[in-house]
Amino acid sequence: MRMHTVAKMFKRILTLVTGLLLGIAVTVATARIATAWNLFPNRDLSRSSAYVREVMQLVGENYVDEKAAAYGQLAKAALHGMVESLDPHSEFLEAKDNEEFEEDLIGEFGGIGIQVETRNGKAIVIAPLAGTPGERAGIQRGDIIVSIDGKAVETNTTMDGIVSRLRGKPQTKVLVSIFRPSTKATLDLSLVREIIKIESVRDVHVIGDSVGYVQLTEFSEHTGEQFGKALEQLLKDGATSLVIDMRDNPGGLLDAAVDVAEPFFNKGETIVFTKGRKPTDREDYKAETNGAPLALPIAVLINAGSASAAEVVTGALKDTGRAVVVGERSFGKGSVQSVFKLKNGEGLRLTTARYYTPSGVSIHEKGIAPHVEVVMTPEEDGKIRRQRARPDISDPSEFKVRFGFEPIADRQLLTAIEVLRGVRLLTERAGSLTSP
Repeated sequence: MRMHTVAKMFKRILTLVTGLLLGIAVTVATARIATAWNLFPNRDLSRSSAYVREVMQLVGENYVDEKAAAYGQLAKAALHGMVESLDPHSEFLEAKDNEEFEEDLIGEFGGIGIQVETRNGKAIVIAPLAGTPGERAGIQRGDIIVSIDGKAVETNTTMDGIVSRLRGKPQTKVLVSIFRPSTKATLDLSLVREIIKIESVRDVHVIGDSVGYVQLTEFSEHTGEQFGKALEQLLKDGATSLVIDMRDNPGGLLDAAVDVAEPFFNKGETIVFTKGRKPTDREDYKAETNGAPLALPIAVLINAGSASAAEVVTGALKDTGRAVVVGERSFGKGSVQSVFKLKNGEGLRLTTARYYTPSGVSIHEKGIAPHVEVVMTPEEDGKIRRQRARPDISDPSEFKVRFGFEPIADRQLLTAIEVLRGVRLLTERAGSLTSP
């Protein structure tokens, strides 16, 4: 009887041990599967967010100013710091900033019309937009914004923070102080905000009897369509070569850049491609136009104010031997930002990829070097920009009375025209040599 009881107890113990071992085995297997399928939370993320929460709680409970340490404000400050420490183009957009960003996509807003970039802690003007208060006030590329409405622009001020202070309701004043490195002068400017309507394609005309000219001021949703119409008009007017002027073009939509380059490429040819952090993140943008591409000598004009989408078009045409590039090295913004919608009307603009020319060249922080370098001073740039904006004033004396200087020669454009004439002569000579 006693031996039967012991055997029964041993059987129970054996059953328990077997169950325990099977449980451990199932747990380990489940853990491996969960890890492989990312079912468990990221431990680094959990630890880091817990640490941020701990610090926020310490600040919220102990900071001397209770209102300043409200958790909502602390959270937004933490988001700004987290995202904007990555690069100058990634930003956490609060509701007002996000609304202004969406206005940019529409292409209409109240402001003074300058493009700004933060670099080395400074707010630097990339370029004033044509026909805007900023251009009329004489703001030049390379100018550094020192203060807005008497409030200094701090080194940690974000780009969107600067832009939001420059923008406002039309017909309201804004005081802007700038430092001009070329003259070491500080200028105090009073500007009146206007509705900024950006014309993507401007000044379409034929120079002489054969050189078509078109200026692209930026890349928006309708730029490709407008550029296509400009090409049709130039060809109708007898253009046999083309100057694409993208000087001081700060860029814009990548799709618009592809649309502009597309008429010059065969269907299926790569115009640009982007690569993210993973090998599978590559995306190729190829020409989709049916029929033969437009084949004519092209000169592209760029300078240090040519950036982003302007560099996509320039890089594609230069990389494939379809254009001669004239002017100065471009700005060098070769990154792609994706926009994510967040709660409460807020958003996140995050650098998710970099773009490359068809042969795989990245121009990020390098820019595109011209085939023919023609360097102009910021003062010359400003004068030429003013002259391009007022083609209606053809009398030099009247121009000087209105703007304080006589029109000057556009050395970069003249060089581009001479290059195109040289290409035409070489083409004609080659044709005569091959003809029977």
